[in-house]
Amino acid sequence: MEQRQVGRSGLWVSRTALGTMSWGNDTSEEEAGQQLTAFVDAGGTFVDTADIYTGGQSERILGRLLRGTVRREDVVVGTKSGHTPEGYRPVDGSRRHLLASLDASLRRLQTDYVDLWQLHAYDPHTPPEEVLSAMEAAIGSGKARYVGTGDLKAWQFATLATWQRAQPGRVPLVSAGSEYSLLNRGADHALRPAAAANDAHVIAWSPLGRGVLSAKYRNGVPADSRAAFAHMAPYVEPYLDERSRRVVESVCTAAEGLGVSPLAVALSWARDQEGVAAAVVGPRTLSQLEEILSVESVELPPKIRDALDDATAGPER
Repeated sequence: MEQRQVGRSGLWVSRTALGTMSWGNDTSEEEAGQQLTAFVDAGGTFVDTADIYTGGQSERILGRLLRGTVRREDVVVGTKSGHTPEGYRPVDGSRRHLLASLDASLRRLQTDYVDLWQLHAYDPHTPPEEVLSAMEAAIGSGKARYVGTGDLKAWQFATLATWQRAQPGRVPLVSAGSEYSLLNRGADHALRPAAAANDAHVIAWSPLGRGVLSAKYRNGVPADSRAAFAHMAPYVEPYLDERSRRVVESVCTAAEGLGVSPLAVALSWARDQEGVAAAVVGPRTLSQLEEILSVESVELPPKIRDALDDATAGPER
């Protein structure tokens, strides 16, 4: 699998990343182990998690797998901190909370460090310089190798990057996470340019449009799909509208012309956009991951890419 540099840093990751949001809920530990083994065997290196995924279970499962299923040194571990679902406010970017959260993540992951530590959400009540000081402390202590952001708006990322650049010697933000697909091109409007201006790369999550771009919902809602589960249906339903249907038809047309699957077209489009370091996929099952890994070699011809750009251009979602 192709490895890519993240920003202008020394960090390199596989261009397809394994997301673990479903681990511990829709994906059992046994299935997670099968996924991780298959991913690493295929040359994948970048595994993405967060402290809030399934109440910390995602990190716990990954931690156990890193001690028995694959070698820690073969995996680039990325995690995130900032959300406080059980706190008195939804987001806490204070130095106190962020560093405590990182320590808790390291305990769950059973490792001394994470390769990429990301600010998951922006806290308007904490000064940017305090957030950056927490990142600096994490790097200085060796608990994080590189830092980035998880799901911030372009102006929020730019605010932190501006403060970071204002103080020479401060560690740079190397990445900016964002939902990004043919169904959600919001990052094109501001975040991709903001990241590029600050020598960072985008980490695109949900490149398959929450599964919709695989065309599985083309003729209804399959019984075993995310949209059929009560706890996941609200996540998928925004992309089951008429505009999304038209985009899926464009993807299917491109797929038929190329002799590949709609999944291959959608993943390749997002993964290979300029400024994207990696596309994070979140398969629930091993068979879903195997299909994703099978399209690693698919590259869209420029004419197909241009046609998809035209078919999906529009206002930010």
